Amino acid sequence: MPVLTRLVPSPLFVEVRPGALDALGGILADQRLSASGRIAVAISNGSGAVMRERLEPALPGADWYNVDDGSLDSAVRFAEEMRGKHYDAVVGLGGGKIIDAAKYAAARVGLPVVAVATNLAHDGICSPVSTLDNDSGRGSYGVPSPIGIVVDLDVIRQAPQRFVAAGIGDVVSNISACADWELSHAVTGEPVDGLAVAMARSAGENLLRHPGNIQDQDLLTALAEALVLSGIAMNIAGSTRPSSGACHEISHALDVLHPKRSAQHGEQVGLGAAFASFLRGERELSGLIVERLARHGLPVTAAQIGFTDAEFTEAVHYAPNTRPGRFTILEHLDLSPSAIRDAYADYVQAVNS
Repeated sequence: MPVLTRLVPSPLFVEVRPGALDALGGILADQRLSASGRIAVAISNGSGAVMRERLEPALPGADWYNVDDGSLDSAVRFAEEMRGKHYDAVVGLGGGKIIDAAKYAAARVGLPVVAVATNLAHDGICSPVSTLDNDSGRGSYGVPSPIGIVVDLDVIRQAPQRFVAAGIGDVVSNISACADWELSHAVTGEPVDGLAVAMARSAGENLLRHPGNIQDQDLLTALAEALVLSGIAMNIAGSTRPSSGACHEISHALDVLHPKRSAQHGEQVGLGAAFASFLRGERELSGLIVERLARHGLPVTAAQIGFTDAEFTEAVHYAPNTRPGRFTILEHLDLSPSAIRDAYADYVQAVNS
């Protein structure tokens, strides 16, 4: 009997430990990614200056680029500035916006990218997607996933707790996204990749049931590893399906309808996952998600992220438009605005009971 297998696209290396940032030059050399040190480092205009001062002596062959924001224009400008300079690799050093811009720019110039995360707000550190602001609001762009991931737990511990907590919301939402994928399989016959589901859901379940708080090194390690697993799951699936269902549709709708008022991505998708699980009739799971989000200071109602019930209802009704062709509990139920309003009122009552 033949033995069948498949290649799993994954990072060449993952370093999650205290002090990893100070070893960045050695890590790149050891992995044969840049023995010469000729790298382009993308940093923010704010905290990036502190990182540059700290790391520049250890990276003498690096060129440093200030990336204004997480917009498509900034990512394109960064790519044009790098063009023709013969770098070995691009390093995105910072939060999700900088890493997403670096991934997009690296793809345009044909270079591998290493994600060096200074917070763990969402799974962009390993995903094959760059989420960038554009003239229409915000768009998702397919890119090669990072070839390497570096997470210095000492740096993460100094990040604003809200950003770290948001990462927990993003990972936990995998559970709802996988349930939506399986629902689509049952109703529409859409194929499901069991390996991608196993990785994404395991990452979500680990964070959902982890007893630690966001100051614990064990939880931070688990979160970093879960974000990496989420990214690999998307690579395996060839889409964002294992990490993006109704939870993300609701978040994208809030971004589109209220671009100046949207909260952290992980905050929005965590709330979306709790409500989507409620709509699927998974009341025990929804309650567990709510309890875990609240424990880490994450919002569990629309009011807690600055939206009225009417605005949240509108966003849920609009949400399927953000991912045409994707089937989730929202498309399955096809609820009217009044039905969504009533369901959300029941959800809030359950949260407060």
